[in-house]
Amino acid sequence: MTPTAGERTDFLGLQFDPWESAEVLRSIIKLAQAPTFSFVVTPNVDHIVRLQRIGDPALNKAYEAAALCICDSRILSRLASWSGIDLPAVPGSDLTRALLAEHLPDCDVAVIGGDIELHGELEARYPRFHWHFHVPPMGVRTDKMAREQIAAFVEASRANVVFFAIGAPQSEIVCAEIGAGGRAGGVGLCIGASLEFLTGAKQRAPRWLQRAGLEWLFRLVSEPRRLGRRYLVEGPRIFGIWRRWKKLSSDRARFGSIPSDDA
Repeated sequence: MTPTAGERTDFLGLQFDPWESAEVLRSIIKLAQAPTFSFVVTPNVDHIVRLQRIGDPALNKAYEAAALCICDSRILSRLASWSGIDLPAVPGSDLTRALLAEHLPDCDVAVIGGDIELHGELEARYPRFHWHFHVPPMGVRTDKMAREQIAAFVEASRANVVFFAIGAPQSEIVCAEIGAGGRAGGVGLCIGASLEFLTGAKQRAPRWLQRAGLEWLFRLVSEPRRLGRRYLVEGPRIFGIWRRWKKLSSDRARFGSIPSDDA
């Protein structure tokens, strides 16, 4: 049974919306018409490891402020299943494709990030949308002025949907700041490399690799220098994080509230 709005699932320290893609798409369409800005986060293994290792307060607050928190990873979905939790994987790349190709009505769409080639390809493939583009400088995470410029652009564009293609954690943090400003509407989607996959700028793994939970391996082979540390050094930490979370959850179920290690 699909959970109703407001029902969330606690897993690995995040509150997920455990919905299938159809319900997620309906919710995004509704948020796109809202006068108040909200945003959607799609955590994957890399995001969970980052949250656990760095403990970034701004990133934690951004996840807490998100209107929807959707599982982007089949690996996370499988770990949840091994914990007795139903947490469907709804990859952000699939959401992006479905929105632009099928579900999103004619409206204003903005993109934060990308380059001229990507922007031109999007306009050519999806001419029914009114496109707005903004390319911020590198280092948005630590550049307050760049984040303020993004916020001003989003507010001025009056876009119904804003795709944030500037990576984590800056996409999520900027979205939270825009929401706190209270001057924008529509919905922001933190979508990573989804637009590059969609336009062919980057090749996505074949479906059978995706279903097997091995999309990470395809990306590693495609971009070993950029992604080697993420997938071979940082990524495997997820199994230790999961084991600790599972033990803590079991202890809480048996004995009630358990003090954290920092207490």
